[in-house]
Amino acid sequence: MAFHKLFSRLTINTSPSIVTRSIHVSPSLLISKPNLVKPKPGLGISYRRIVHYPEEYTVKPLEVTNLAGRDPVSGRIVAKGIGGGIKHKFHWIKWFRDGPTEGPPQEEKVIEVLECGCRTAHVALVAVGKEMKYILATENMKAGDIIKTSRHLPRIPVRANEGDAYVLGALPTGTLVHSIEKVPGKGGVYVNAAGTYGTILRRQDDRIIVQMPSKMLFSFDERCMAVVGRLSNIEHGSTPIGSAQRNRWLGNRPRSGLWKRKDGRHGRKIKPPKPVKEIHAKADQRSPPIQMTMHH
Repeated sequence: MAFHKLFSRLTINTSPSIVTRSIHVSPSLLISKPNLVKPKPGLGISYRRIVHYPEEYTVKPLEVTNLAGRDPVSGRIVAKGIGGGIKHKFHWIKWFRDGPTEGPPQEEKVIEVLECGCRTAHVALVAVGKEMKYILATENMKAGDIIKTSRHLPRIPVRANEGDAYVLGALPTGTLVHSIEKVPGKGGVYVNAAGTYGTILRRQDDRIIVQMPSKMLFSFDERCMAVVGRLSNIEHGSTPIGSAQRNRWLGNRPRSGLWKRKDGRHGRKIKPPKPVKEIHAKADQRSPPIQMTMHH
């Protein structure tokens, strides 16, 4: 139909000197599909859900709109592996742990440790003064614990407990840490998944070398904040999903069926072994010695 409209507008203008052809194309035929950029890992673009954040921080669970893998503007499917899932409320984590730069550390009390359906690690509700906030819970954190936060950089390393937040330069070598800041004062960025931790290896001048869960070594400023301990929900990575229905509850859509893992259903090819390669010692290729005599 489009080609019929296109060539029906073909006109030929004849003149004594030259013959020209002009094609008039409707503007509607030039409209192309929008260029949708698929998300790349690590850029923070999510096609799973939209969280409706209020103007000010609150501990009230936030409302969520599930996207099911669709672009929020065009509505087109971008991530085919997302779909379904149980509806969850979102707990707003306060990534910035701030404390005094001098004097004793600030003490905070853990009120409750609960599960969050929108992340892998558990969440702890913490109160300090009249303020309440959510943080990531550590391995052994429980209600009633007292955790400390300080930005003071002492000459002697401090003896920190699980859940305490200090600058990297204040912690001794070998300490397990998580929620590490990339830039001082910008909030925890690295090591936030369930059961993960980084290890402080050594100091180089004013830099702290930390081994990440991927075994890579990162160098941080000594004034970057980090939380001591291993993150909660350690069994998350080793727990099997168990059933296809539970996989749909988690929001994972089944594959198309075009790809299938080689599971050995039809056996394997039995190839004849290669012939044995014989290795022999090299023959002595030296020439016989020449004997010289005095006889003519």
